[in-house]
Formats: sequence, structure tokens, C-alpha cells
Amino acid sequence: MPARPIELETTYEQVIKRVLPSIVQITTGEALGSGIVYDTDGHILTNAHVVGAATEFQVTLATGGKPRRAHLVSSYPAGDLAMIQVENATGLTPATFGRSANLKVGQIVLAMGNPLGFSGSVTQGIVSALGRTVTGEKHAGGGAATIANAVQTSAPINPGNSGGALVDLSGQVIGIPTLAAVDPQQGAAPGLGFAIPSDTATDVARQIIRYGRVVNSHRAALGVRVGTAVDASGEPVGVAVGSVSPGGGADRAGIRPGDVIVKVEGTPTPTASALSQILATLKPGDRVRVELMRPDGTRKTINVVLSELPAGG
Repeated sequence: MPARPIELETTYEQVIKRVLPSIVQITTGEALGSGIVYDTDGHILTNAHVVGAATEFQVTLATGGKPRRAHLVSSYPAGDLAMIQVENATGLTPATFGRSANLKVGQIVLAMGNPLGFSGSVTQGIVSALGRTVTGEKHAGGGAATIANAVQTSAPINPGNSGGALVDLSGQVIGIPTLAAVDPQQGAAPGLGFAIPSDTATDVARQIIRYGRVVNSHRAALGVRVGTAVDASGEPVGVAVGSVSPGGGADRAGIRPGDVIVKVEGTPTPTASALSQILATLKPGDRVRVELMRPDGTRKTINVVLSELPAGG
């Protein structure tokens, strides 16, 4: 047998041995998911949809032992990230985080977590694509999160994997597995998983530890609260503006409640989710063209200078 497959197998074994002790199982009253040990103070990084509306948790280490009590430090549903802290941090092994900015399509990656309750499970795949913008489902504790610059991977991501680690072959965490693609007709799409990039996750983690919450979202916003507008047949036609934040970009540009946003920078926005995905690719301070349908049916295109998405969502 060629030596190279054996070398790769040995690398897998070494990475798993190094990283798996840093992956924990998080149990709430209603569900379970995964988390990554962030530091020796007991901070655990996970998804906001894993913690949901809960504030108290049981954390089980990959190495076994009795579950440890943990509490919520802060949840950031807009980015689907959260941090909890275990009361007893003895023996915790922090993970090493790498730079997702340095990833290349084709890199081999391993997903580690607790899918379907099978603790300490590992799946293998590659980085399939970079820079995806994806929106998950609505969960308790927050609405549907839109992830910018998501890492697409072929490593299987199953329920319970969320909040675990996507690691490269140097044993560094380069993403947090968060959601799998779902086809409305066929269900889960195998080999289409998405992870929050490590650069985003570590930025959020540092803010939460320092300030107790996220203070800078780095994300663009129009400064409106919206819902999806539908036509007479029930088909989505745009994003209905319910309210406008005083002093925000939309307010300064003249967008008013009752307006329907139909395009941003020429891209149709039939739903609120579509609008969120476009905004996730832009930055605060960007000037964008917004096409509106006024309550009287007339259309108008205006320029809006984007504000910053409040850290709370």
C-alpha cells in the first residue's frame, strides 16, 4: 500500500487526539449541541441557536465525567454565536483557533461535535467554497441568523454538530459548523454544510469576554424593521417597512413606514431573508441604491448610506 494514505491517516489521528478534548456537549432542557473550549477560565463558544432561550446548561467533556453546570455569558443571535461559562473549569483544554482568511478551497477539514447525541463524533470533507452568505432557520432566542463569509464544506453536519469545530489538518479551528443546506422538497442536502468563519467567531468571543456582550457588529444595516410583503396571490414581492430607526440611514434617505423595498443595488429583495443576505455582503458607510414601491404604487430609487447593525441584532 502506498505510504501517503498511511501518512494522511496518521495526521487525522493526531488532529483528532489533539482537538477532541476541546469539544464539549452542551445540554439545555430541550436540546443538545456542541461547543468549543475557548480558554482556561471556562468560556465555551457555541451557536446562539444551541443555547436558544436557556440561561443554564449542563456541559459534558469529550473525556467523560459528570456533567458540569454552566451559565450564559451572552448570546448574539444576529451572528448565531453565543458564549457560556462552566462553573468548574478544572481540566479544560482550550482549542487553538486559526485564521479563516487563509483558507483555500480544497483543503481537507474535519468536523467535530456531538451529532444526534453521539458524543465526540468526527466527519471528514474539504472546504468546498468560501465567502458564502447563508441564512438559517428561526430558532428560540432569536430570529434567523444570516452568516456572511461562511465556509462551505462537504464534511457532514448533522443535528447536534452545531457549535462544534471545523478544523484543518494542523489542528486549528477554522470554523464553527452551524447549518446544513435543506431542500424544501428533498430535505437535508448531503455534503452541503456551512460554518461560521473562525475570524468572525473569535472577534465575537473577544468582545463578549471583554464587554459582556457584542458591542461592534461590523455589519451593515438600513435602519428599518421589516416583514415580507405579498401580492394578491400570496407571492412575496418585496420587503415591507414596518418602522424606521430615527437617525439611521433609511431615515436620513427618506424611507418611511409603508414603503416596500424591492431592490438593493439592482438585486431583487422579494423577502426579508433576501434583504438580510444582501446587507451581509456590505459594510457600514457603504452608499447603496434602494428601489422602493410607495404606498400609492409609484416606484422610486434613492441612495442610502448604510448604518451599523446594532450588536443586539
